[in-house]
Formats: sequence, C-alpha cells, structure tokens
Amino acid sequence: MTSTTPHGAESAYDYVIVGGGTAGCVLAARLTEDPDCRVCVIEGGPSDVGDDRILRLRNWINLLGSEFDYGYTTVEQPRGNSHILHSRARVLGGCSSHNTLISFLPLPEDLDDWVAKGCTGWDPATILPYRDRLQTEIVPVAEADRNPIAKDFVTAASRALGVPVVDDFNARPFTDGAGFFSLAYRPEGNLRSSASVAYLHPVLGRPNLTLKLETWAHRLLTDETGRLTRVAVRGADGEPATVRADREVLLCAGAIDTPRLLMLSGFGPAGDLSRLGIEVRADLPGVGENLLDHPESVIVWETAGPLPPNSAMDSDAGLFLRREAGGSRPDLMFHFYQVPFTVNTERLGYPVPEHGVCMTPNVPRARSTGRMWLRSADPSEHPALDFRYFTDPEGHDERTVVDGLRIAREVASAPPLRDWLVREVAPGPGVTSDADLSEYGRRAAHTVYHPAGTCRMGAADDPMAVCDPQLRLRGAEGVRIVDASVFPTMPTINPMVTVLLVAERAADLLTGRSGPAAHTNAG
Repeated sequence: MTSTTPHGAESAYDYVIVGGGTAGCVLAARLTEDPDCRVCVIEGGPSDVGDDRILRLRNWINLLGSEFDYGYTTVEQPRGNSHILHSRARVLGGCSSHNTLISFLPLPEDLDDWVAKGCTGWDPATILPYRDRLQTEIVPVAEADRNPIAKDFVTAASRALGVPVVDDFNARPFTDGAGFFSLAYRPEGNLRSSASVAYLHPVLGRPNLTLKLETWAHRLLTDETGRLTRVAVRGADGEPATVRADREVLLCAGAIDTPRLLMLSGFGPAGDLSRLGIEVRADLPGVGENLLDHPESVIVWETAGPLPPNSAMDSDAGLFLRREAGGSRPDLMFHFYQVPFTVNTERLGYPVPEHGVCMTPNVPRARSTGRMWLRSADPSEHPALDFRYFTDPEGHDERTVVDGLRIAREVASAPPLRDWLVREVAPGPGVTSDADLSEYGRRAAHTVYHPAGTCRMGAADDPMAVCDPQLRLRGAEGVRIVDASVFPTMPTINPMVTVLLVAERAADLLTGRSGPAAHTNAG
C-alpha cells in the first residue's frame, strides 16, 4: 500500500528501507514474506506501475535527463570529459527502471577480488548460487529483436578477432567472446523485468508493506538509546516527518545518495564534515571515497541509410576481449549501438549522421578511482563527484581506450559489418596516433552509469571500510548498507545483477535464512 505520513508525525516499522531501487525492491519483497514483519520503503520518485514510459525497455534513452533523472554532474575532469551527466533514477525500481537491463552474473574472479579485500562470505561459492533465487526474468535477446546489423557485428567481431560467439554469457564464466547480451525483460511487448516489476509489483497488496513515494530522506537520527533508528524525511509537499525502524534501517539509495545521506548525518571524514558545520557522529574516512565507474569512449560510423527497426533496446550486442596474456577475465568490453550516440562527439564539433552505428570501448576494471563529497550541509544541494577519469599512474585506462578504438576499426573493416558502413564520422580515419586517439577517446568518453564503491565493505582492520562483511555500518548500531556502494572493487561486467545478488544475500543476513545450495557454475 502507499501511504503518506501526517505532517510532523512519526511512524514505526520493523525495517525502514531508504531507496526503492534495485536492492530496495528485493529487500522489501523478501522481508515482507514474513507477515509479522512491517517494512517501509522510502523512495524519492514516483511509482512505475502502469507507466509505459518506464516499463517499455526501449524507451530508456528518453529517460535520461527527464523528470525521472536526478542528473548529477562532475567536477572538472582534466584528463576526461567534464560534461557527463551521471543519471541516477528517480522512480520505483531505481536504475533497473531506468537502464538497459543488461544482465551479467559477476565473474568468479570478481568475487575473489572482494574476498581478497577482506570481505569474508562473499566468495563465488557462496554468492553465485543466489542466481537461482533471482525473480527477474533474464534471457538472451530474443531472435525477433536481433537486428541484422547487430548480427553482422557479432560475426565480424568473431572473425576479425578470433573470439567465440557466445550464445548465453551467463551459462558459464567467459574470458572473451562476442554475442547478444542477456537482458532482464519480456520480449513480448518489450517490457522490463526490473526489480520493481519482478519483486514488488506482485506483492504491493501485502498489508505489512508500506511505500512512501515522492519522499526524500535527508538525515538519520538516533533514538533515546543512541541507536540510529529514525529517518528524517520530507514528502512531496515539503512537510517534515520521521520514520522509525524498530529493528534496522537499510540504506539502499545507491553509490551517490547513500554516502550523501551518511555524511549529512555525521558519518564520514571528520575534517570535511566539521568544516561544513555537521556534527561528527563517527569519523569514517572511507565514506565517499573509492568512487568507481566503467568509463567508455565511442567511435561512430555513418550507415548508407536507415537500419531495420527491430531491437530490444538499441544496444543489444557486445564484445569482450582479453588482451593481457594469461589473464582469466576480459579487460576490454564493447557495446554495439544501433543508433549514433553522438552526445559527446557533437560537442567536440563532429557531424551527426542521420543514420549510423557506434561501438563503445569500455574499461571493465578501471584503475582510476575517484571520490565524492558534500558541497554544503544543505540536503538539497547536489554533492561533488570527482571520478578522476584516466588518472591511474600506469595509464591502464587510457591504453584500454586507445586499444579499443583501434580494435573497433578492425571489426568495422571486417565482413559482413563493413558492407553496412559508409564512413567513420568520429574520430575519423585521419586520427591514428596513440596521442591523438587518446586525446579524442578521453574527451569523447562517457559513462555507462555504474557508480559504485563509495561505502565499501571490508575487514575490521581496514581503515577505509565503511561497513563490515555483514553490511553493518561502522560506528553505529542499527544500520546496514545494501547497494552498489558496498562494492570494494568493480565487477568486470554490468553490475545490476551483482546488486540483486547482494540484496538477496543481505535478506538472508537479516533473517538468518540459509543461503542457496551450491551451483555448478559457482566457480
């Protein structure tokens, strides 16, 4: 049910979930399986129920910069693109209601990295079996949605680079390959199988579930015992209220808004908070640090005319490569867009073809890390985001993009893809040197909207860990963090399914339920 708290009143539940996004929807559904457990979800945006703008997957690109987008910006990026709009979803379902729903299980080595960072209990054998509990419908792009040019991209990439064609990237761990992605969608009707659709929509009638929509959480408050049990919120009418958790507050607001809320509540780098006049409740220097992303650049071609119209979401196929000898994971990824994605190249002065395609060389495990911080103690002011793109001392990220642009040209020159293409529009065939490709690649770089890591979990002796491997916030009682901000390192692949797995695991940590049985693909 949906409810509004009376002005200034306080309402109480067993669990309060801050953020009705990917993780929050999973937790709300799982926790309310117990009819005696009262759960409240605080979501800053509206419902997605019955809204085809949200529910139709192929409309995702029209959601960017819309009323469903918080639209965060970055500080100046001296070695990258300073004009990126970092979309964060303002709608029930969060980014799973807003993104392309590309769905990959994390690779076993990605989770091994987490264990190496002190995250006991997050090993592949424990986490990957949770795939069997996922309620999202994850399937390879349907045959009817496989555009001929995307098929020819897959064929050309396989032939030119000698990588296999992968029918299902989730069938087993992979080192490289080209193929159509798996998506969380229902091909009939092109409908999302987002976290809200799959987990929440079927249980909205549960009497122990309360959704507070268009409601913004801006501070965590203590109770008379000193536990962080209360959340200060403002509804759409601007009136204040508080929501109390008798058991725990679960922060699921994402890698930007979860650390933002913690810092506004006095949890973060003590010096930074004191300078803003915020009372320090716990000096947690890791809050806002370790800001991760999957940066990517773009190379654009004009096609001879309009392409066939069928597609799931206009970026249905991709390519993974392993450049490093002996590596067991891809270190270069491409999305293949069936539309000319020119938001950054146009700003650099390149023409916009009426019909075109592009490839986006992507850095799967970028070594450049950034940070975020509060500009002021005003909850309405956006925080500062500094991803520090392409600043790793070894130049790994920059080299990955340069290699990617060259490899993209190899694929484009191979049959049958080359028969579709008229000319390279950006950066153009005259841009060939490492220095020129790097300059273009970094200035035209974009994001695939995967911020993570800003409240990372870790061992007790890790001074920068914000939460422990049980997801419990340091320096406080009664709060856990369940979203991509807890990632200690970035998974190689698109991280939405990893967030779903984190949330399913968190539900077991909260309820004491045993995890699923070992899966044959667990590592």
